[in-house]
Amino acid sequence: MRQTDESGQMLLATGIILMLSLLTMAWFGVSVASLGDPYDIGSDEVLQVTDVYSEVWQPLIENRSSSLITDGGDWQEAVDAAANSTSADLMRHGEHRGVEIIINEIVVTNNSGVFTVTSEVGIADRHSRLQIIAFEAEIDFN
Repeated sequence: MRQTDESGQMLLATGIILMLSLLTMAWFGVSVASLGDPYDIGSDEVLQVTDVYSEVWQPLIENRSSSLITDGGDWQEAVDAAANSTSADLMRHGEHRGVEIIINEIVVTNNSGVFTVTSEVGIADRHSRLQIIAFEAEIDFN
């Protein structure tokens, strides 16, 4: 009579499960390895992009709004379009510099021809991050 010994199969199954567990732990370890790295305070790219952003935000929106109004556009639509195109261009500028610019919300308010454009801006790279809340530009068409 022949006896079947299944202990080898159980050992093989246990080994496979152990290897998959170790592989999963290794993958998790690699994926979170850099989360605790300190920021490099020597990198000033975020500050430079923030300076550029603050210098050009107001003039770009004003110039683009004026151009759209000169072409016959409505004031509100012109300021909305200018704010959206300016934010898109600034986000692309940040990408080219290796910095991510996130604009969470752009709000345009009109007070008798004086438009106020506010936005919440976050600027970050792999070394540092900066958040500016209520970044503001004021455009007066009066």
